[in-house]
Amino acid sequence: MTAPHTGGCRCGAVRFEATAEPEHISYCHCSDCRHASGAPVSAFVGFAASAVALSGETLKTFENGPVARSFCGTCGSPIAYVDSRIGERVYFMLGAMDAPASYKPTHHAHVREQLPYLHMPDGLPRHVGFSVKRATGAQSDGTTS
Repeated sequence: MTAPHTGGCRCGAVRFEATAEPEHISYCHCSDCRHASGAPVSAFVGFAASAVALSGETLKTFENGPVARSFCGTCGSPIAYVDSRIGERVYFMLGAMDAPASYKPTHHAHVREQLPYLHMPDGLPRHVGFSVKRATGAQSDGTTS
């Protein structure tokens, strides 16, 4: 992969670009990600926030505790999330990337919440809780990847 890494929403009203290489690519099986995406599992591509630019007047945000999820206010496409316990990173939905096949997840998070009919025998490491360490005091069974 080489920068820039680009993506956006379904209708094109929101666009983003990352000028650095991804720091994290993962699946998440938590119920919060399922609710936010409408899918049985979510996948994310994480970048340093300092390397990310978002544009679009329709970008909306929903905050739930330390997590803020962004989406397009026009077409509803989920775009990204940030978690104040992680630090300065932005995690884009893998499906919002212009070239999603270029970003192969390297592990699974929250497998304790994986739906029983979802089988992904990919041999990747599986985390019972978070796959990215949170700030002190964060529970390992929290709600985002």
